[in-house]
Amino acid sequence: MSAPERVGIGIIGCGNISGIYMANAQRFPILDLRACADIDLERASARATEFGVPRFCSVMDLLADPTIEIVINLTVPAAHAEIALAAVSAGKSVYNEKPLTISFEDGKRLLELAATKEVLVGCAPDTFLGAGLQTCRQVIDEGAIGNPVAGTAFMLGHGPESWHPDPHFFYQEGAGPLFDMGPYYLTALVALLGSVRRVTGSARASFSERTVGSGAKVGQKIPVNVPTHSAAVLDFASGPIVTLVTSFDVWSKTNSIEIYGSEGSLQLPDPNTFGGPVSIRRATESEWSSITVKQDYADNSRGLGVADMANALRENRPHRASGQLALHVLEVMHAIHRSSAESRHIDLATTVTRPEPL
Repeated sequence: MSAPERVGIGIIGCGNISGIYMANAQRFPILDLRACADIDLERASARATEFGVPRFCSVMDLLADPTIEIVINLTVPAAHAEIALAAVSAGKSVYNEKPLTISFEDGKRLLELAATKEVLVGCAPDTFLGAGLQTCRQVIDEGAIGNPVAGTAFMLGHGPESWHPDPHFFYQEGAGPLFDMGPYYLTALVALLGSVRRVTGSARASFSERTVGSGAKVGQKIPVNVPTHSAAVLDFASGPIVTLVTSFDVWSKTNSIEIYGSEGSLQLPDPNTFGGPVSIRRATESEWSSITVKQDYADNSRGLGVADMANALRENRPHRASGQLALHVLEVMHAIHRSSAESRHIDLATTVTRPEPL
């Protein structure tokens, strides 16, 4: 059989994360990176030169390019909805960096418009497609830990302002630890366990401002306008109850997920990575043992979700890092903050089917 026709892609947003997308676009035969754009044309030009992108241009010119079928939207969270809606309105499929949008209503509107335009919406993270978490999916599906009954997930640290050159947006609406890092943990959990049906949460901002610790803006003060510590209980429709804690407020560096089953427990890798390690403790054993990670994509494979989406376009099938999955995760995150503000459980309106194993 002949290889499918390559899918023309363009990148909007040439900041920090764009480099790995541009580099990885070259490893997936289905992808043809044709242009990049940014509100700062000098930044777009520099990225194009660095990664051999054939063309840099304005955002409007990229959206008008008929050879581009998928727009990869790597703008800051506040611009995700605007750029994605513009791409879909132009008849293009779009793959957003996380979160899908800031507001749940914008996310719903984006998916509804995409359905009308008969284009696809995808969204990071795609780390759940990597070797480590796909190994975990296989272990759970094969029944090695029995029926999942509970879990814990922790993303603990003291914020990115010590190392990020421009960390202001991390403390504004659409970010904070839950919206910035939570999608990795929640997407992994939903991909493994299915939909969340109910959320209970508490959230606060422990410090009113942060100080930039490196780069050209060192010493500048950042106002904190979002919760920076949250603790939540997630009730999954399939039965498990999972505790999720995300924080930019504590002196720790913890990135862990464990899933507990009726016949054993599973330690997952950091969901912000694609590889292992993966460990299991069976009910008949007193110690943890390592599971060999054999699947593909154990290295930094950001863009894997775009490649799967491009193949889905050609094969007329569902893609895995989908807008529906991202919208469900977005609703969970909003529900955690709402639960805290309203002092009550929040029932979820969306559901999603677990993506097929890769």
